Amino acid sequence: MLFDLLSALLDSWSLWNDVAGGPEAGRTWRTALLERVRAEGAYRDYETLMTEAATSTGLPASRGADLVRRWDELRPWPGANAMLRGLRGKLKTAVVTNCSESLGRRAAALLEVSFDTVVTAERAGSYKPDKHPYVLALHELQVPASRALFVAGSPNDLLGGARAGLPVVWHNPLRLPIPRGLTEAGAAPPLAEIGSLAALSKLLPGEEA
Repeated sequence: MLFDLLSALLDSWSLWNDVAGGPEAGRTWRTALLERVRAEGAYRDYETLMTEAATSTGLPASRGADLVRRWDELRPWPGANAMLRGLRGKLKTAVVTNCSESLGRRAAALLEVSFDTVVTAERAGSYKPDKHPYVLALHELQVPASRALFVAGSPNDLLGGARAGLPVVWHNPLRLPIPRGLTEAGAAPPLAEIGSLAALSKLLPGEEA
């Protein structure tokens, strides 16, 4: 099982909002960053993109550095740690995340579990929804896409998962819409859209519904 990190397992939105000074400014900044990384393709310094996204929405450039400084304040979504612990010994697990190697490792450590692999955009050389980060994770897990499941946190992963041949479940507690442009670009509908990670166990083979 592969996971998006900053939206599927961790509630990055709350920290972005706090650093930005409010929910509206935080969501605007976070959305601008998601749009930037989707447009970039090849990896370019993630922290630079955070700062550029901040200034593009009218926030001070210092907000990017503030976010990096407070990065370890990210918190898992309810049930994330218990769900991951329950998977150990049953399934191989991986993180595929759109950030730098340093920030990706720091964020993954907050979940207090050992993943079989952590693939960052920096290490893969490209940002999701390019297929290469997902493909690298599958290669390191030594499993084909047909025998894996990707748990998305961002609608961008619906497109990226389709490009990599991965079935996708979307953990969408904020009830974000799928941007029309993603559908037109070839994003596949998720197998399921869930509001909490507790619902994920009901989708796994051998688990009670």
